[in-house]
Amino acid sequence: MTTTSERVSEPLTRQVSRRVSQSVFDGSRLRVVLLVDVYDGAQQQFLEAYEQLCSQVASVPGHVSDQLCQSIENPSQWLITSEWESAPPFLDWVNSEEHVQMVRPLHSCVRDTRSLRFHIVRETANQASAGADTRRLQAAPRIGDGKIRHALTFTVRRGSEPEVAKILADYAAPKAKVDDTTRLCRTSLFMHGNRVVRAIEVEGDLLAALRHVARQPEVRAVEEAINPYLEEERDLNDAEAARVFFTRAAVPAVHHVTGGQGRPDAERHALYYPARQGRGLELARLLAQQDEAAADDPRSPIGGSTIFMRDEIVVRLIDVSGGLDAEPALSLGLPDAGRVSELTTLADGAGARSGDLAHFLTLARMELITDRRSSPGA
Repeated sequence: MTTTSERVSEPLTRQVSRRVSQSVFDGSRLRVVLLVDVYDGAQQQFLEAYEQLCSQVASVPGHVSDQLCQSIENPSQWLITSEWESAPPFLDWVNSEEHVQMVRPLHSCVRDTRSLRFHIVRETANQASAGADTRRLQAAPRIGDGKIRHALTFTVRRGSEPEVAKILADYAAPKAKVDDTTRLCRTSLFMHGNRVVRAIEVEGDLLAALRHVARQPEVRAVEEAINPYLEEERDLNDAEAARVFFTRAAVPAVHHVTGGQGRPDAERHALYYPARQGRGLELARLLAQQDEAAADDPRSPIGGSTIFMRDEIVVRLIDVSGGLDAEPALSLGLPDAGRVSELTTLADGAGARSGDLAHFLTLARMELITDRRSSPGA
């Protein structure tokens, strides 16, 4: 008979590649932890806002349960935990306009928040429910590289692209060191038509890094310079307006994989895959499956891949040797030729529909504006 300790001690890499450091597509349950700092005297207002929010969240597909906890040491500190069937339905909800409007009543009584998301790997359960619960747990821990990846996107008025690109390319990079535990590692900025995508890699606390960048004078000067060109107006001097803008602009990383081989000649590229209505998650999942398979092939020119997804926006950031055009299928994330038709079914655009991969690659290619790495001691 196999004991629990024997099951836990099975090889950790049997079902999940050690090279994959991040993914929301494990199918396991998700635990979301929200740390909340409430203004003094606003506890009752916060509780009432939460109860209204809780009744709305209960009907969201994929939501299982939640708890609200108040600190026994500091009544201004609260903890909200929620459980979801898996990560994708949570991301669908948290990145939606519905969520933006739903949490508005909380903003007037909350000083600060921090959201943490975890796949459930192991848990203690009674004997009757142990079998069903175990099937929904993450099979094995993933091996990371200590970096958090995140992207922001927004659009500018058509015709203003050259001026915006010049402004974004000329700014002085902010200091890499945020504090003793947080550091900016890399910032890559791309454009696709009038869409801007800024991808960052951070060691430590992502929220602290984003706040650090937003406070830098050189960054604020750039943001002010491009404001007149934005399709969606924003006022970064208004805390509520800035919060809503960056919430809508966030494009979370849903999958990251590295091939494990050193590729000093690899160049960073980005590809934009506009998904058909309601098919963004499926498209991101397909690309994640293909990139994970390619990571185990030493012949693959793709040294690393990060997939960012929000609604119908899917962006794939890759480090590739030999250029994008050498092998269009691999550059597009299709080592399995049998999946080409599936990609063209999910993606929007004439190149995708025709199945002409070389043309599709041309359409998907994003223009590199700037790619800056920080030295370890910076």
